[in-house]
Amino acid sequence: MAADLGELLVPYMPTIRVPRTGDRVFKSECAFSFDSPESEGGLYVCMNTFLGFGREHVERHYRKTGQSVYMHLKRHVKEVPAGGGAIPRRRNGKVFLDLELNRDFNGEDYEYEDEAKLVIFPDHFEIPLPNIEELPALVTIACDAVLNAPSAYKKQEPESWEEEIQVSRHARSLRQLDNGVRIPPSGWKCQKCEMRENLWLNLTDGAVLCGKWFFDGSGGNGHALEHYRETNYPLAVKLDTITPDGADIYSFEEEEAVLDPHVSEHLSHFGIDMLQMQKGTENGHHTDNKPRPRVSEWEVIQESGMKLKEVYGSGYTGIKNLGSSCYLSTVMQVLFSIPDFQRMYVGNLQRIFDYSPLDPTQDFATQMAKLGHGLLSGQYSKPPMKSELIEQVMKEEYKHQQKGISARMLKALVSRGHLEFSSNRQQDAHEFLLHMINLVERNSAGSENPSDVFRFLVEERVQCCQTRRVRYTQRVDYCIQLPAPFEAASNREELLAYEVKRKEAEENMRPPPEPVRARIPFTACLQAFTEPENVPDFWSSALQAKSAGVKTSRFASFPEYLVVQIKKFTFGVDWVPKKLDVVIDVPDFLDLNRLRATGLQAGEEELPDLMPPIVLPEDTRGMLNQLLKTPEIDEAAVMQLAEMGFPLEACRKAVYYTGNMGPEMAFNWIIAHMEEPDFAEPLTLPSMIDPGPSAGDSPTGAALLGNSPPEESIAILTSMGFPRTHSIHALKATNNNLERALDWIFTHPEEEEESDALSDMADTEPNDNAFSNANSHSDSTLSPDGDASGPRVKDGPGRYELFAFISHMGASTMSGHYVCHIKKEGRWVIYNDHKVCLSERPPKDLGYVYFYHRLSSS
Repeated sequence: MAADLGELLVPYMPTIRVPRTGDRVFKSECAFSFDSPESEGGLYVCMNTFLGFGREHVERHYRKTGQSVYMHLKRHVKEVPAGGGAIPRRRNGKVFLDLELNRDFNGEDYEYEDEAKLVIFPDHFEIPLPNIEELPALVTIACDAVLNAPSAYKKQEPESWEEEIQVSRHARSLRQLDNGVRIPPSGWKCQKCEMRENLWLNLTDGAVLCGKWFFDGSGGNGHALEHYRETNYPLAVKLDTITPDGADIYSFEEEEAVLDPHVSEHLSHFGIDMLQMQKGTENGHHTDNKPRPRVSEWEVIQESGMKLKEVYGSGYTGIKNLGSSCYLSTVMQVLFSIPDFQRMYVGNLQRIFDYSPLDPTQDFATQMAKLGHGLLSGQYSKPPMKSELIEQVMKEEYKHQQKGISARMLKALVSRGHLEFSSNRQQDAHEFLLHMINLVERNSAGSENPSDVFRFLVEERVQCCQTRRVRYTQRVDYCIQLPAPFEAASNREELLAYEVKRKEAEENMRPPPEPVRARIPFTACLQAFTEPENVPDFWSSALQAKSAGVKTSRFASFPEYLVVQIKKFTFGVDWVPKKLDVVIDVPDFLDLNRLRATGLQAGEEELPDLMPPIVLPEDTRGMLNQLLKTPEIDEAAVMQLAEMGFPLEACRKAVYYTGNMGPEMAFNWIIAHMEEPDFAEPLTLPSMIDPGPSAGDSPTGAALLGNSPPEESIAILTSMGFPRTHSIHALKATNNNLERALDWIFTHPEEEEESDALSDMADTEPNDNAFSNANSHSDSTLSPDGDASGPRVKDGPGRYELFAFISHMGASTMSGHYVCHIKKEGRWVIYNDHKVCLSERPPKDLGYVYFYHRLSSS
């Protein structure tokens, strides 16, 4: 028999691998579904790729790859009879040595029986394991390695979901300059540019600078890294991540995220008092006077104390909490309640699965389709058997029957490279929603983009207060953020009386009074959103100088699905993160038509289209001058490439644009650019001299802006680290003048994400609104120039109905818990991790992010 098995496996021996260090063994979950060893059909692990597949998906992998040998893992879970006195046990314990127990079946009421065998496709020939004596040595070693390997996500479970972060070698001996720098709790801006996001505080000198560490190349101009190269000050903390639990810290010298055990002391040096944030009592008395409203908030939002009826079936599947992952669960539940997302990922399920790459765990569309199918199929949300319900009644105990599905494979994929979302800490659900929209857009190139339903245009009107002249611009957005103005509270007198009582109790060391929540009308939030706001550092082109300026915003288009965030979170002057304790009477129906933009009005005079004077930093000017010098081209590398048969001028350009980094780099450039029409044209260098008339100096300026900038100029700007789309937009806006383009980039950092799209809009209709008449209210998908990559919007009437909202419990977005309520089939349903129940009292007035769908015009 041993010889027979050996001969049987001989043809497949080259495809059987032993897992090496770094190989991930997916033996706990299918790559295409939520099947596991505990599922009826068990799990098949490919002995070459170590990917796991359920019964209905393993054949696809066999047909696509030709891999024939799989290890079939099956765990039998049996309930111990009541009163049987059986001891929990796991037969064949070594088989699943590192396969974690399902928490749903843990304890003395269950026993496990594990089974493993090799299966050879396509004939499904089975070889039971262990079978050391009969199998070839290589196969035995491979099987043993797979069985004992930790499952791919074991290290990412709640105890250590994030990568292990080490203490920085600089933490203990960090030098901090006594320079008097104090950091305010808000209003931060990069000291070298206008960036107001992704800001990092250097813990040595207190410099606030922008970063550039996102995997997609976004997030800043890299000034924090430049500062380190100039000063060698090693540690920086991300400003918007500071909470009582810690902060995100990066070590430039160690080139990784690190821990700083002394971070509270290091931050206090700059006036950020984390120690105060961590103290819950002082002299035996509570300094936090908000425990009771928080308890009430948890009860109200989760509808605690009510006998909520569980619901099952399609669209009623819960998501397991992986450890502070409820922010992800709530966002994904809402997204997959929208038909466009259902159609994109679940409607195209078979096509997505059939065309998935060899490693489907790393494919965005596959993992979205997998989660969408898990939520909508009803396969993982089945009502309990009648006998199970009777048994619960007899035992006088109630258990939630739905176990939910695990989104750990999707979480690992979408959070990869993101400092916050890859951690095991709680995150902001609103930020994660925007992150998911960004990922959907980037992975929908050339195909239907379901996130189009959220996109809309905002018209911004900026007025110079001195000359009264105006400028109208448009930007793309996906959410409106509404402030919660305390001064507009309808129970203001009650709030004032509470504050007096609270201070008296504090002075007399008595328990605080029962807290009072501010009740703010939703109309006041909308009014605050539309109020004029001051423009910091406004430069008036009419005065050719800085002046006071105000900005107002209106809807240039209305999205199909409107996302409304209530700005409930802020920082106190002592850096203590605070959640505004408010209730807002959010309406079920919303009419925003009165907020539609009108464009330039009769009698208004536009500000001249002039740029501010150019003041380049010395280091930037020096870099630009260096790049504009006559290039020194490695002629030896040029000739080496020319001998391969490439045109001489193309070889010279390849060597020049790769910075004389050698023939290999230049060869890669040639391969990437050989299809371009000017591939063999002579090398021409840009000049800052004689830039020609500016676009704003003549009526033909708009036409000039439509011309594509010289590739050489684009290459110079991208070599400085600026994104290509931003560089193109800057050159178009300055008539291809390099120095002015560089200054434009520094003064327009906020336009980086949408620069390419907005540039196309400006090219299409330079003197009018970028899209069709602002008064047109018909549903339409608009794309400037018919370019599918432009900012398409689905404009229509501004009348909406509430269909979902996400609520947060806790004092900070970085802690606490999220749940969501979604209206389905005319009923409100609460999704609280894996529990899905009919809602009795949906707490619409305590929500954080609200979702509206457009009402038909009829």
